[in-house]
Amino acid sequence: MDKSFADLPPDLRRRLLLEGLSGFGLITLLQACGGGGASSSAASNSAGASSASTASSVSGSVATSSASASSARSSSASSGNSACSNIPGETAGPYPADGTNSNSSGLVNVLTQSGIVRSDIRASFGSASGVAAGVPLTLVLTLTNTACTPLAGYAVYLWHCNRDGNYSLYSNGITAENYLRGVQVSDANGEVRFTSIFPGCYSGRWPHIHFEVYASLAAAVSGNNDVKTSQLALPASSCATVYGSASGYASSQANLAAISLSTDNVFSDDSAALQMASVSGDLATGYTASLRVSIAA
Repeated sequence: MDKSFADLPPDLRRRLLLEGLSGFGLITLLQACGGGGASSSAASNSAGASSASTASSVSGSVATSSASASSARSSSASSGNSACSNIPGETAGPYPADGTNSNSSGLVNVLTQSGIVRSDIRASFGSASGVAAGVPLTLVLTLTNTACTPLAGYAVYLWHCNRDGNYSLYSNGITAENYLRGVQVSDANGEVRFTSIFPGCYSGRWPHIHFEVYASLAAAVSGNNDVKTSQLALPASSCATVYGSASGYASSQANLAAISLSTDNVFSDDSAALQMASVSGDLATGYTASLRVSIAA
């Protein structure tokens, strides 16, 4: 007895619709369901094989597509997490001038001095008048939490050595100067920007820049109040260009050749994976170093 498409079992009708069999395949399968002779049996076997092959192909494609989508989501999630991972905390070093240690004259704290909140840190402020010479460098730090949300209204105190590898307020000859130190408050995008000079490389340390993050400008009066202290690393290629071509960096070239990220006592644990700045520019126009600074806030 012949059967119409509507007479077929629901699961078979669903399979036929999903597999999209041709009109010939549908007729053949209907004939097979009607219990014909040897020809019908052969047609049924042929249609069954074709259906099985189609189903296998569709199933494989769906599985592959699903696996690819899952992999893409996993990769995206992983990338998103690593992009705003909590930046490692590092030592402030021996020259912070943030009220936590002393110089030759006693306790030193530039954070409580009028004039420390500034974007251009190349010149000393207050009663000092020195200016740090060197290749121009703009420093841009973008503060976020670990969910990549910008942190507005936070204060960043930043400091680094001059092109000779010496620190103001501590090193011989410049203890009366306070240049290359400054505080800025993050804007709505979590960004702070400083105008400075490319720091030198002194013996035993990879070229770096220190910074402390505070929850507010009001809190930025002592290093004891910080929510994060860390360091920015400068890439080898930019350092090699500056030290090898710009005047005043001769000692830095030799010091850089004697150090590596793997032997630096701060960056050796992960080669500055979350602290390596992205640097653009050239000697003629100056450089810009950018770093995302994510903290658990």
